[in-house]
Amino acid sequence: MSDDKKREDYTIQMPPRTGNTPPPKIFTPAPPSSGVGNNPIFPILSYCASSILMTVTNKYVLSGTGFNLNFFLLAVQSVICIVAIQMCKSANIISYRDFSSDEAKKWFPISLLLIGMIYTSTKALQFLSIPVYTIFKNLTIIMIAYGEVLWFGGSVTGMALFSFGLMVLSSVIAAYGDIQHALANIKGVDGSDKLSTLNSGYIWMLFNCFCTATYVLGMRKRIKLTNFKDFDTMFYNNLLSIPILLVCSIFVEDWSQANIQKNFPLENRNSLLIAMVFSGLSTVFISYSSAWCVRVTTSTTYSMVGALNKLPIAVSGLVFFDAPVTLASVSAIAVGFVSGIVYALAKVKQSAKQTMGLPTSNLPAMSASSQSMRDGFKN
Repeated sequence: MSDDKKREDYTIQMPPRTGNTPPPKIFTPAPPSSGVGNNPIFPILSYCASSILMTVTNKYVLSGTGFNLNFFLLAVQSVICIVAIQMCKSANIISYRDFSSDEAKKWFPISLLLIGMIYTSTKALQFLSIPVYTIFKNLTIIMIAYGEVLWFGGSVTGMALFSFGLMVLSSVIAAYGDIQHALANIKGVDGSDKLSTLNSGYIWMLFNCFCTATYVLGMRKRIKLTNFKDFDTMFYNNLLSIPILLVCSIFVEDWSQANIQKNFPLENRNSLLIAMVFSGLSTVFISYSSAWCVRVTTSTTYSMVGALNKLPIAVSGLVFFDAPVTLASVSAIAVGFVSGIVYALAKVKQSAKQTMGLPTSNLPAMSASSQSMRDGFKN
C-alpha cells in the first residue's frame, strides 16, 4: 500500500497528444562555424598586412623631400583613428567607454608619453631604413623586461637572456653595415650627409626605445587603476593627443607657404595625403586584426606571429625603398628574426611554468592584454 502511494505521489499526468501537438524537440549542438571569420589564416595575414602597411606608408611620407611636419602627421593619424573607431562603435562592431573628464585626467600623463614615443619613432624612421629601424626596435623589449623586474617583480629566464644577446648582436651588425655603406661614399658630400643622417637616426632611435619602454610600463601601472580595455586605451590616447599635437604643430613647426610647398610638392601632394590617411587607418586595422587573431587562435600563436612579422616588415624596406642590400643588412635581419622567435618561445615556456599546478579549465590560456581585446569586442 505504501509503495502504491509513493508511486501515485510521483506520477506526472501528461496531457493527451492531439493531432496538432508537435513532437518534442531534441536539442542538437550547432556545428562549429568554418567561415572566413573563424579561419586563423585570414586574421594572421590581416595582422601582418596592417603592420607592413603602417610602416611602409609612414616611411613613404617621412622620406619625402625634407618632410618636417611630424606633429601634423601624428595629429591627422589621431583624428582618423578617432573617426574610425567611433564609426565602428556606432555600428556595434566594438565597444568602449564614453568620455569622462575624471578618467581623462588620470590618463593624460600616458598620452604625453605616447606622443613622445610616436614622435621619436617618426624621427627615427625618417633618418633610418626600415630594416635597421625594425632591428633596433627589439632593444625596447630588453628595457621593458628589466623595467618589469624592477617595478613589478618580474623575472628574466636564461632563454630570454639569450634572445636579448641576439637582439644586441643584430643591432650591432645593422649599425656596422649602415656605417660601412656610408663610409664607402664618404669621399663626397653625399657620403658625409648620409653619415650625419645615420647618427641622428641612432640618437632618435635611442630616445624612442626609452620613451616606448616608459610608455608601456607606465600604461601597465595606470591600467590597473582605471581598468581600461584596449579600445578604451585607444580612444583616450588619440583623443587626448589631438589638441597637444595641434598646438605643437602650430607653434613649433614651420607653416610658411614655402615650407608647405616643400612638404607637399604639387607633383605628389595627393599621394602623400592618401598615404597619411592610410597610415591613420592602419593603426585601427592593427588593433582590429590583433583582436581577431586572438579570438580565433591563441595568445601563444599571436605572440609567435608578432615575432615572425618582423621579417616581412624588414624585407619590405628592401623591396619598396632604396635600403642597401648587403651581407651585413641581411645578416642583421636574420639574427633579429631569430631573436624574436627565441624571445617568443621563452615567454611561452615561462607562461607554461606559471600555469603549472593551477586548476585546469576548458578555456585556453590568455594574457591580460588578449582578454581585454576580447572584452572590447563584446557588444
